Amino acid sequence: MVEHPLLAALLRGERRALARAITLVESTQPADLAQADQLLTQALPHSGGALRLGISGVPGVGKSTFIEAFGLVAIEHGRRVAVLAIDPSSGVSGGSILGDKTRMERLAVHEAAFIRPTPSSGVLGGVAGRTREAMLLCEAAGYDLLLVETVGVGQSETTVAAMTDLLLLLQLPNAGDDLQAIKRGVMEIADLVAVNKADLDPAAARRAAFQLGAGLGHRGPAHEVSALTGEGIAALWSAIEVRAQAQRDSGERERLRREQNVAWMGEAVREGLSIRFDGDTRVSARLPDILGRVESGQLPPPAAARLLLAAFFEDKS
Repeated sequence: MVEHPLLAALLRGERRALARAITLVESTQPADLAQADQLLTQALPHSGGALRLGISGVPGVGKSTFIEAFGLVAIEHGRRVAVLAIDPSSGVSGGSILGDKTRMERLAVHEAAFIRPTPSSGVLGGVAGRTREAMLLCEAAGYDLLLVETVGVGQSETTVAAMTDLLLLLQLPNAGDDLQAIKRGVMEIADLVAVNKADLDPAAARRAAFQLGAGLGHRGPAHEVSALTGEGIAALWSAIEVRAQAQRDSGERERLRREQNVAWMGEAVREGLSIRFDGDTRVSARLPDILGRVESGQLPPPAAARLLLAAFFEDKS
């Protein structure tokens, strides 16, 4: 196979090449698909060595400020940090509307860091549709700590948990009545919890950390941190390194990666089928009539779906 034009520069860790590579795999143009597959295939042997950390939290918890402080600490410990900051998409343009990169000014200019703001484009789970591909490319470019910032709690956080090694949940000191709802949801899949902005109300932060730590059980305790002052960030980084090392030593990381790759393949198959279904001429020919019958209550939606699927698979055997 001929070497992809971007591969050599990507493996040298050139940020411009990495940005162009991610743009290529994010493209929805049919002409780019073969190029993207070629690049991903050739980059694959050079990937897989990074710690992949998902970071989630309620809006206002200070994810971007935390990630900058956390990333700088990780760099001090010798890491090269890539941040995939997923923004809520603009309903008009589909582009990022928060601009995380502008909120991480010190990290953005550091030579050992790479930040890629990406619109979620309506994808559930608080992550972008090509986050997995972007992670692979970042690893091939030599980044050994990948931070995936999700849109926020409230969507299916299992999505980011299923593509990272560890999931860190950020919470506010005054969590209050929200704690029970959090425990029933994302607390079940979070590997670590940190109470950010602990400097604003230390007593409240201690109470929240105690309650959240109890919810974590054997995965606890919860950490008290302040991205603004830097308090607790280094201790949290050490705790994450310990957890990551335990994953590697036990073989859990290798198992997770195998399962994640199989899930990734399945998602790609479903996406490909959906794209082909939407563009199928037989489906589009029958859709107006079937849609009208569903809207008027003449045809149950499951029956309508089966008619469309029958049209799609017609003469495909």
